[in-house]
Amino acid sequence: MLYLEFISMEININCDLGEKSKHHSNKHDPELLKIVNSANVACGYHAGDKETMNEVITISKRNKVSIGAHPSFNDPENFGRSRINLSSEEIRKLIIDQYEILQNIATIHNENVTHIKPHGALNNMACEDLELATIIAKTITEISKDIIYLVPTGSKMEIAAKKLSMKIACEIFADRNYEDDGNLVSRKKSNALITNPDQAKKHVLTMVKNQALNCHSGKQIPCEIDSVCIHGDNESSLATAKSIKENLLENGLNLKPLTEMRKFL
Repeated sequence: MLYLEFISMEININCDLGEKSKHHSNKHDPELLKIVNSANVACGYHAGDKETMNEVITISKRNKVSIGAHPSFNDPENFGRSRINLSSEEIRKLIIDQYEILQNIATIHNENVTHIKPHGALNNMACEDLELATIIAKTITEISKDIIYLVPTGSKMEIAAKKLSMKIACEIFADRNYEDDGNLVSRKKSNALITNPDQAKKHVLTMVKNQALNCHSGKQIPCEIDSVCIHGDNESSLATAKSIKENLLENGLNLKPLTEMRKFL
């Protein structure tokens, strides 16, 4: 990629927020919302509640952070990380109900939910299963054709969304390692997470610059990258977010909320 092309690139930093639960503290949310461009807000099914949703939306509005729904399986006991097989209608209802929960709170603040990003096991299953990915994509277009769909780059979710000509933002994960097939290394493995902020910032910059995934083996997979996800439920989330943002800005990247990126205007 030419240097001039690189420095004119727009990149979004997104983060999963409002995930207060027995598994996770949301104490870093206010500081993270000063760093990231877009917030994926837990809608109460895997974590969070109306109080945390209200708090995230309030702070997001103050910091000009775009708001997204982060729907999951209704499984707070396992933080939405256990796989559950549901019918197409059950999946449809799952997405719509959680979007509406968050949108109803956003309306109080004269805000809108402008993107959707599935969480945990629901997201992982849809990455691998085109049928499930298509059900989710069709449900989102049913809600609104203007909603931006935040999907892991190179996944079945991206394929399904492109078939429906959706507004798609392709994301990479700053704090996760990749297998050679482009999927995330399972959290059950010791090398799943990248907890060192310096390592994470280099990981991200290389992927964004090359528009390719860095696999743990050293393999690179060409892909589209619009957004960088930082998980809000890691101890190092705040330090990682700061490090990545500073490094991207120092290297000439233009950081924007999803709603302000050129490709969606």
